[in-house]
Amino acid sequence: MNFEVLNGLLTPKSVAVIGASTTPGKIGHTILKNLKESEYQGNVFPVNPKAVEILGYRCYSSILEIDDPIDAAIIVIPAKYVSQVVDQCGEKDVKGLMIITSGFSEVGLEDLEKEIVEKAHSYGMRVLGPNIVGVLSNSDQFNGSFAPFLPFKGSASLVSQSGALLIGIDAMTYTRGIGFDKLISIGNASDVNFADMIEWLNQDKNTSCISLYIEGFKDGRRVIDVGKTANKPIIALKSGVSAHGAAAAASHTGSLAGAAKIYKSAFAQAGIIQAEDLDNLFDRTLALSLQPPMAGENVLIITNGGGVGVLGTDAAEKFGIPLNFAPEDVQEDLRKYMPDFGSAKNPVDLTGMAGNDWYHDSVKSAYAHDWVDGLVVLYCETAMTDPQGIAESIHKAVNNNEVPNKPVAVSFVGGERSDKAMHWLVKNGIPAYSAPDVALNATAALREYHRIKESVGELPEKYNDIDRDAAIEIINNARNDERDALTEIEAKMVFKAYGLDITNSKFSESEEDAVAIAKEIGFPIVMKIVSLDILHKSDAGGVKVEITDEQGVRAAYNEILKNAKAYKADADIRGVVIQEMAPWGTEVILGSVNDPTFGPTVMFGLGGIFVEILKDVTFRVAPFSMNQAMEMMREINAAPILDGVRGEKPKDKKRLAETICRYANMIVDLKDEVSETDANPVLVYDEGQGLKIADARMILKSK
Repeated sequence: MNFEVLNGLLTPKSVAVIGASTTPGKIGHTILKNLKESEYQGNVFPVNPKAVEILGYRCYSSILEIDDPIDAAIIVIPAKYVSQVVDQCGEKDVKGLMIITSGFSEVGLEDLEKEIVEKAHSYGMRVLGPNIVGVLSNSDQFNGSFAPFLPFKGSASLVSQSGALLIGIDAMTYTRGIGFDKLISIGNASDVNFADMIEWLNQDKNTSCISLYIEGFKDGRRVIDVGKTANKPIIALKSGVSAHGAAAAASHTGSLAGAAKIYKSAFAQAGIIQAEDLDNLFDRTLALSLQPPMAGENVLIITNGGGVGVLGTDAAEKFGIPLNFAPEDVQEDLRKYMPDFGSAKNPVDLTGMAGNDWYHDSVKSAYAHDWVDGLVVLYCETAMTDPQGIAESIHKAVNNNEVPNKPVAVSFVGGERSDKAMHWLVKNGIPAYSAPDVALNATAALREYHRIKESVGELPEKYNDIDRDAAIEIINNARNDERDALTEIEAKMVFKAYGLDITNSKFSESEEDAVAIAKEIGFPIVMKIVSLDILHKSDAGGVKVEITDEQGVRAAYNEILKNAKAYKADADIRGVVIQEMAPWGTEVILGSVNDPTFGPTVMFGLGGIFVEILKDVTFRVAPFSMNQAMEMMREINAAPILDGVRGEKPKDKKRLAETICRYANMIVDLKDEVSETDANPVLVYDEGQGLKIADARMILKSK
């Protein structure tokens, strides 16, 4: 990435406003007014051929008339004139364009948008937008937007795909008292995109935390790559997670809004924390921008009230950081700062008698203990205490402690005095919230950040015992046969070429052929219809199991054909698969899609015929490590089944993890050939006994 060009675009030393207006209320006037009111120190050049001066700035009829160098051009003219102005900016050696103008890909005019970007690139320029609000930067005293004012000062920076939401967030920073250095609108993200912004903000000295509002990516894999290498926390709010919301997001920005579960997994793989809603984005941004990550599992709650302590305990478990009782040495120290009827276990209940000194001393003591990895301090406002005094006591205890890099979050439950005290805490570097569960959720984000950053550096598994040529030959044969899918036997042979364990299966084209193959494989056997027009064989009565003799083979062969024809009269029936009757095992499913945003993506979950009803599945963008495969197993609701329940032995999770990784490598290797696959069921046996893929499907990409 050329940081010099993006620096000129996002922190310009001089700016031209093309389409500057003399009419108050128009966007071209508002942007000039905002630049003036933000006390921007760079040069400002309005471009308006019909005006001499606007707000004290001399006007120019064209950007080419300006003698001084220009870093960024803010374009506020109708879409049909933008292309011509891009040429003029290129001739002027402008570094970047902020295109406020709408009316491009978001309304179906993708070609016009593409033309502008290609033209800009030919001059070495970058494009922010189109369809944006602009850029706001406190550290540069730069409000190059039509948002009303610079945000409340802080060290986080936010990138938003939605311009209207960014304007709302701008105002919310003051009502919430949560500060940002930069607010950046990327609109259609035709050129400068989320990956660029993560990479650029990661090196911006005024940004401590990167927040994102996302409707859809166009290059999800690059976001994962730059997220993995970022050394600052990143938090994202993804909208369009419902089917209707995804459609709205696509029509809004012209971007593809992928499945919510795939985004969730991709965020984790990129080291990105996810927010549930707008409030949660603010709350987690506050913690991540002010506090270090939580390196261990032990969070300690200190409170002056049992009720808020219980609420905090419930929230800790809900958000994945369940409380443990403090060890005896920690409890012994903490008992010094409470009456006899207090509790030092966890939560630590100082009781309603707690004042400034007890809060200070208990926080200082707890913070210094090695066992404590993170601290949440809760306070209920009482008539006997001053919230400001409590806040200052907490701050002093943390600030004067020699133990670094432990996070602290605070919640004050009370009235106006508590609100003012919490604002003071935030201003002085400690995140503070009006409810215990919010403080615990923020702390959970700090723990989550540490966990996912530990895993993002893991390298994906690699295997040398594959036969790609054999797989490609099978696929090419199917294409030569003008088919867009492989038969079950063909799919299994591709799986086998990548080291996956499959059941012994052979293809029969006649009743006599079926009998001979059954005797060769050995009874008992399974028989299944082979038809690309019948993907769900069980629904069609196309599967027969536990066949033990020749008579059973003949009966099953004819019944399967009869059922298939009754199910779909015009189905192209190619024959019947004869397959070994693998021993019963725990059924799981492996599947894949070539996701339009992230590319080859693996699905794993509970398998069998009810998979589409239960939907107990999780996803990963391929390829990935064995640890990630193990994590996938832990994420499904049926995870305890793999560990062994009700007298069952633990299943062969090690072999299953290897199979998931091999499957992931296969779909990456064949990404240009294959659009979808699944292996269902995969029969997983007891620990050390391996597994078998009993059925396979593979859909080819159109060429």
